[in-house]
Amino acid sequence: MIINTGERTDIPAYYSEWFMNRIKEGYVLVRNPYYNEQVTRYSLSKDVVDLLAFCTKNPIPMLPHLKELSDFNMFWFVTITPYGKDVEPNVPPKEKVMDAFKSLSDTLGVNCVSWRYDPILIDDTYTLNYHIETFSEMANNLKGYTDNVVISFIDLYKKTIKNFPGIKEVTQEERDAIGEAFSKIGRENGMLIRSCFEGNDLQKFGIDVSGCMTKSILERAIGTSLDISKKNNPRPGCNCLLGNDIGAYNTCGHLCRYCYANYDEKMVRHNMKNHIKTSPFLIGTSLPQDKIHDADQVSYATGQYFLQL
Repeated sequence: MIINTGERTDIPAYYSEWFMNRIKEGYVLVRNPYYNEQVTRYSLSKDVVDLLAFCTKNPIPMLPHLKELSDFNMFWFVTITPYGKDVEPNVPPKEKVMDAFKSLSDTLGVNCVSWRYDPILIDDTYTLNYHIETFSEMANNLKGYTDNVVISFIDLYKKTIKNFPGIKEVTQEERDAIGEAFSKIGRENGMLIRSCFEGNDLQKFGIDVSGCMTKSILERAIGTSLDISKKNNPRPGCNCLLGNDIGAYNTCGHLCRYCYANYDEKMVRHNMKNHIKTSPFLIGTSLPQDKIHDADQVSYATGQYFLQL
């Protein structure tokens, strides 16, 4: 089984001590985000967990724990963007995050890390030319530490529109200009550009549109093939292996204005105050009405060497 940690919040950035406590105790309890009393218990035993998938804007708090996690296979998506505090109020400067990315790459290997440059938004400050120039500088900085980078454009979710008034969709002309320029920059720096849930429009520029966390990408990370008969991604048209996420919505302290996972700052602050590092739940603890069931967990790893073509 693949355990995901980053679709609903940023566990490495804000809850690393809690996560390590869960690893030590060998299980985690996760509330259904839509039916609060329904709770899933996931075993965190390496016998059934083939891979821990992290998605973070700040891996720095987890770096001291990598040795403790060395029994597990890991895959790290690190989002590094060029925005300021006006867009990402609590994300560390990109230079610090790039240094942390390099540490991850040196420790785990290039196959186990991927840079995310998303979401791409364009306005009077973060212009098309700004993105192209900054992406080129960042790609040059990370050259040799990753061989792929994932891009996507901002989606105007209701939460995003509420928290980011005036934000606009990226036009098709701007998307094409980004696709063409980024693909060229990627080739110059030994990086394949992948798009995340953006259709096939960018394929004409040599961008891989198959997905950002597909079966083959994760097989490459762990070095063995995976026998996954049931797709665990509810999004039509997406080939990525999502699901089994142990986070919770409205708990990410980055408070990025484009975020789909936070409703508002007040709710986030409230939830973060209810975080207990020793609890099996990310937020709060057990309730009398909880209905706990064990996840159906099996190892997908076949033990057969994965040959990358």
